[in-house]
Amino acid sequence: MAEYRVGVLGATGTVGQKFIHLLRNHPWFRVTALGASERSAGKTYREATNWTESTEMPDDIAEMTVTTCEPDRMDVDFVFSGLDAAIAGDIEKAFAEAGKPVITNARVYRQHETVPLMVPEINPDHIELINEQQFDPNGRGFIVTNPNCVCIPLTMALKPIWDAFGVESVILTSMQAVSGAGYPGVPSLDILGNIVPYIGGEEEKIALEPMKLLGKLENKKITFADFPIQAAAARVPVVDGHLLSVTAKLKNYPGDIEKVKEAVRNWRSPIADLNLPSAPAEPVHLYDDPRYPQPRHHALAANGLQVGMGRLRESKVLDIAFTALGHNTIRGAAGCSILNAELLHARGYLKR
Repeated sequence: MAEYRVGVLGATGTVGQKFIHLLRNHPWFRVTALGASERSAGKTYREATNWTESTEMPDDIAEMTVTTCEPDRMDVDFVFSGLDAAIAGDIEKAFAEAGKPVITNARVYRQHETVPLMVPEINPDHIELINEQQFDPNGRGFIVTNPNCVCIPLTMALKPIWDAFGVESVILTSMQAVSGAGYPGVPSLDILGNIVPYIGGEEEKIALEPMKLLGKLENKKITFADFPIQAAAARVPVVDGHLLSVTAKLKNYPGDIEKVKEAVRNWRSPIADLNLPSAPAEPVHLYDDPRYPQPRHHALAANGLQVGMGRLRESKVLDIAFTALGHNTIRGAAGCSILNAELLHARGYLKR
């Protein structure tokens, strides 16, 4: 398998570092360019970066020179973007217009009508939206996004249920790890021994993004799913792993919770036969032990790309209730982007 030359935008930040960590020894993708702010440009990556990953900085990456995030400064086949949303829009557009695909974690283009908002196990067919994009007249450059770090485990947990029974409404509380706030995160006096019961902007994204993810591609456009989500987002003193408490009303509840459990356990990922390097064999795992999943013990299951479900039970208010867990910086951010890129390769959208 020939390698792709890959750039990382926002390489010195938290998500950028996670890209570099996850891409070490990747069989298809080799990091050859690092983009960051003018403040970091011209320095080696080691000099420019406050490395916060739990593993050592790769030696070959450490000695690379950081450049500004400009297409003509990065000789690559495509880029991963870990840029902050405040600056991502113009930069990502410039790369796409220059014929360099952008696989991004930023939220700027998530609701663009021709940009796929993708989780490969949920909506791989949405990849065809790329054919409608107008960023690059030659069609080589495009943008693909991945969702918010709560929307990914929520929608992955709902997908088997959605397929089997449909969903009418959802109520959830997300208990979100401090790493989701980036570095240096939440001030210690705000989070130690405490819970912050509001995260600005989160509840709106949780209500909106699953509608596009679960929508249907029809006549080259997405017809959004349409059901209400009432969300509450709280920051909790956990390092990694967002835990969700979810209650849902189904369109066709079978009246037997065991049938819902069976649907979850028997659900098959639509990308199962593609042998993508990062794809977990079991994307959604249903635990029997009512104490599971827990962030400390299960967030890194399947290299952080598995979503855990637990306490799937009948609800006295709606139909069913369950907990769901996803690693927020792997499955919820950089890892999902890498899996998106692997799917883009498998579908022939990436060029060397």
